[in-house]
Amino acid sequence: MAKPTPGLVSVVLVNFRGADDTIAAIGFLGELDWPRDRLEIVVVENASGDDSAQRIRAAAPHVTVVESDENLGFAGGCNLGVRSSHGEYLAFLNNDARPDRAWVAAAVERFQRSPDVGAVASRVLDWEGKHVDFIGAALTWFGMGYKPLTAQPVPKSAEEPSDVLFGTGSAMFVRRSVYEALGGFDERFFMFFEDVDFGWRVNLAGWRFVYEPASLAYHKHHASMSSFGEFKETYLLERNALFTMYKNLGDEELARLLPATLALTVRRSVARGELDSSSFDLRRGASDEPSMTVAKSALAGIFGIDQFVEELPELEKARHEVQSKRAVSDARIWPLFGVTDAPSYQGGAYLEGYVNIAEAFDVYSEPTPSRVLIITGDPIGPKMAGPAIRAWHMAAALATTHSVTLVSLAKVDAVDAPFRVVHVAPGDDRSMGALERETDIIVFQGLAMALFNSIRKSNKIIVCDIYDPMHLEHLEQGRDLPRAQWDRQVLDATEVLNEQLLRGDFFLCASERQRHFYLGQLAALGRINPTNYETDPDLERLIAVVPFGLGSAFPAHDRQVLKGVVPGIGADDRVLLWSGGLYNWFDPKSLIRAVAKLSSRRPTVRLFFQGTKHPHPGVPEMAIVAESRALASELGVLDRAVYFNASWVDYRERHNYLAEADAGVSTHFAHVETTFSFRTRILDYLWAELPMVVTAGDHFADLVEAEGLGIVVPPNDVEALTAALETVMFDEEFRAEAKQNIRRVREDYAWEVVLEPLVDFAASPRRARDLAGSDGATGGPVRTRKTPPRKRHGILHDVDLAVHYLRTGGPRVLASKVQSRLRLKRR
Repeated sequence: MAKPTPGLVSVVLVNFRGADDTIAAIGFLGELDWPRDRLEIVVVENASGDDSAQRIRAAAPHVTVVESDENLGFAGGCNLGVRSSHGEYLAFLNNDARPDRAWVAAAVERFQRSPDVGAVASRVLDWEGKHVDFIGAALTWFGMGYKPLTAQPVPKSAEEPSDVLFGTGSAMFVRRSVYEALGGFDERFFMFFEDVDFGWRVNLAGWRFVYEPASLAYHKHHASMSSFGEFKETYLLERNALFTMYKNLGDEELARLLPATLALTVRRSVARGELDSSSFDLRRGASDEPSMTVAKSALAGIFGIDQFVEELPELEKARHEVQSKRAVSDARIWPLFGVTDAPSYQGGAYLEGYVNIAEAFDVYSEPTPSRVLIITGDPIGPKMAGPAIRAWHMAAALATTHSVTLVSLAKVDAVDAPFRVVHVAPGDDRSMGALERETDIIVFQGLAMALFNSIRKSNKIIVCDIYDPMHLEHLEQGRDLPRAQWDRQVLDATEVLNEQLLRGDFFLCASERQRHFYLGQLAALGRINPTNYETDPDLERLIAVVPFGLGSAFPAHDRQVLKGVVPGIGADDRVLLWSGGLYNWFDPKSLIRAVAKLSSRRPTVRLFFQGTKHPHPGVPEMAIVAESRALASELGVLDRAVYFNASWVDYRERHNYLAEADAGVSTHFAHVETTFSFRTRILDYLWAELPMVVTAGDHFADLVEAEGLGIVVPPNDVEALTAALETVMFDEEFRAEAKQNIRRVREDYAWEVVLEPLVDFAASPRRARDLAGSDGATGGPVRTRKTPPRKRHGILHDVDLAVHYLRTGGPRVLASKVQSRLRLKRR
């Protein structure tokens, strides 16, 4: 298949004996508020047996008409049309539908808001726009998809975009990449529920199917199966419902619901045929005739079951493929089913049987996902810094199998997410307490435990994300403060961390260096104890390494932001990017001096500082920003070779800055904060394949040197830094080799890889053994020390020690210990 054309929307219409409607639909597509050169129309002529193809070609010569030798049904017809299309986005429109002018634009805008959106369901009304055709999706427990509120008056209240299980095939959109990954529509269905099956698979694979009410279409809905026999429609509905649930339900739910579904299908068949199933009872003296007249409607469900059995070998393969690609649990997807208790047929005997089956097989129970609360102190929105980005990706990873709420203590701007996002102000313990009560697992970073009693006193499972050693950070950040204030700032940060380390059930850090550091701190607090060590001698179930991550694929560059846009940065200049913010513990001054020296012989070099004003309102612009500007001005390179962004780059825009850069850089001083830091900006450089220059002394410097990702220079060495920058930016052979190495290394830092320890823990959450008892059971009272353990002294302690040595080593060991103590006292 040819490479899709970016930005192109391919609309597929399937025609079967409806050329007038199809030609009218093509005319409506011509009125869209969408560029003509970004719209492709493909019509599949589905073996109508008339002159439809000729008429359509004559009326719309700009349209691609694909003729099928046989009627492939809706599913097969759509698949055939897609094979002749070229768009990045695929749109499916019934030939008897009329799209609103904004139908395409609204759907594409929804795709562009989030790469997690795999498909968009349009709002569909009747032809006059007075009654509902589709404004949401639901699924019965026996596998039949349905459209709530169909034929009801259009709701007066405005609708919001929402995640749905499926969209209606009469008007929906799919990313081509998603469509191809899933293999398109299942042609076994022929017609009916192929859109339900496809939407269910979209969700199971981890993409979102979003209902977008602004993407509007109108549907005549005049087509009928009556000319073919309504029993054939019933047969397809019954058979395809079995296909759908067998392919897509998980093992546990399928085992629970399939027997009940088969029993209900038989009961519905008997009710449709108005049969008396007790007529064969010997006690009733029934007729002994070997045959009887039965309505075809009674056999439709029975034949549907039999054809399900016939197709089982192939369906089993299809089920294996779907389940092997599953990224979302039944518990997580179940809310999209809506009201599952919908009998789909009436009649006293049928409904009585429906109740009997439902109660006997417990069909109303639902799998319930664990509820996870994730808390960050940073703002959530278009502009996000490291902590918020990390919390966001944690939420996205856990939302596939859990019910996730992401809380920002700063602010929340409009954002599209597959989980709940809320703002709780620091100190608003009433709101936080409500969230704490409804959750099972709490994951937090920063000051949440210090700010909220509900978190501090919670008996829920608590995961502390301590990837930022804040007490070491404050050592450097408070250096210019009065000594008493500096002491208090570091002490406060240390106490905050100690409280977390005493209470947490599971800890996340960013590197092996950090893990070793925190193991020491945990040991000092008494958490490295026999209870935790007994069954976990490596302590991997207590503290795990979860680095900062990066996206699995670097997005396409879609907008110029630096070269040829920022005054003074030309289209052919070489851009050195400082990704992220400027803080006092970094060393941008040596970098500015090095760039000033380099620019004298390499006049095309441009250094761009991407972030100056942190998006968190509580983080002031640090003194180093003004000092760096002043130095650049003093050296005559401000806005000539050195540029400062005015504030912060939007999270969704940062890839454009990285795409236009030629190299990345990070320089810092030599101190303990550096030793245990994890500079997330380096991951941006890995993500964008940017060769880099970094200062020695931290985790990533070791990685860059060991893997050949760039050049490592000593701290404060301007000459070495200047030479390294020239090599990394202008030596093409070196750059090519570094990029090749980066492509290999960055796979280890994909978010789905680095978050595995957290995902695994959330799948089997447990209390730390020393906090919950020897079995690590969840719940129960929390036993934590309020202060670090202190060494015991005094006569009673000496007596206890003497008894211990006498019992464990005998008189000789006791005498040896006494002599050692006496020697110490003489010193």
